Amino acid sequence: MVSFQPSEDQQLILDTVAAFAREQIRPRAHDADEAGAVPSDIAQQGWELGLVQSAIPEAFGGAGDTRSVVTGALIAEELAWGDLSMALHLLAPRLVLYPVLEMGTPEQQERVLKPYAAAQFRAGSAAVMEPRWDFDLAALTATARRDNGAYVIDGAKCYVPLGDDAEHLLVYARTEARDGYESVSAFLVEKGTAGVTIAEREKNMGLKALATHEISFENCRVPAANRLGGDAGCDFAKLMNYSRVGLAAMAVGVARAAFEYARDYAKERKAFGVAIGQKQAIAFMLAEMALEIDATRLLTWEAAWKLDRGEEATREAYLAKNYAANMVLKVTDNAVQILGGHGYIREHPVEMWLRNGRGFATFEGLVMI
Repeated sequence: MVSFQPSEDQQLILDTVAAFAREQIRPRAHDADEAGAVPSDIAQQGWELGLVQSAIPEAFGGAGDTRSVVTGALIAEELAWGDLSMALHLLAPRLVLYPVLEMGTPEQQERVLKPYAAAQFRAGSAAVMEPRWDFDLAALTATARRDNGAYVIDGAKCYVPLGDDAEHLLVYARTEARDGYESVSAFLVEKGTAGVTIAEREKNMGLKALATHEISFENCRVPAANRLGGDAGCDFAKLMNYSRVGLAAMAVGVARAAFEYARDYAKERKAFGVAIGQKQAIAFMLAEMALEIDATRLLTWEAAWKLDRGEEATREAYLAKNYAANMVLKVTDNAVQILGGHGYIREHPVEMWLRNGRGFATFEGLVMI
């Protein structure tokens, strides 16, 4: 049976992350968005909470905590409630750590996991999305061809979080001519590898505090031992399921933040002598927003629950992510409408949540839980 009550350990984690998001992240979200940078002390505080490295086995210097996708969804929602840019920044190292932890060879785990068990925040990332209008996860254009004892990677990627600082990039590329998830492999590319060109930081509509980069690969040669999973490769579909569940959870967090702000505003803002929240049009709008948020959360939890059970969850993860992308845009836009003219003013966070929420229809592979 599905349980809607977090376990005692999950509740402790949830309370800790919620307090961090409420007391540290949310108060600095506006300034981070204006400055276009995530404060380094926020990244370090998140690191010290063990948001990334707690799942690293004790043999590699981590805490050895059991990884749970449901727990990851709870964490992702709370962090995104605080601020989406900071949430993606804090969790970016998971993009390389979790795939290596689950699907890497023993040698890859030894080489990659140990450095991230350090006490200081360490940047890592993954290159999934491509700068094409018809981008399709099942039909990547980046390729990796075998050449003796190495792979040669060619292609371009975009929306790579912390791409300029990442010490390890997990680059997804097609190793076979046919389309399909089974034709995709992932390759560990270390900072400074020849053939990698990192463009200037991207200028995006939202996520202004998160540094993302377009990265091109031209005759980028990496040892065959850098292929995730070795000759067996990796389960790309499963990894993207983890990512989609994480993105859906983050969309819930952003939408919840916008809903709560609009609800509280509607209780206080008066028009013609009564709070606007008492007006039927506003009350119905808020009720629909709450319904959509809860529905999306349940879709997300179902997909996460199935992944934790080792079951096939591609359908559930896709539905959760797709529904979440539509939901978060609708809820954040409604929040702007409820605030009226104030919703268009940058001093109120709803306009930032709308800009950030708009991106979920495009995002793929930006988080791993």
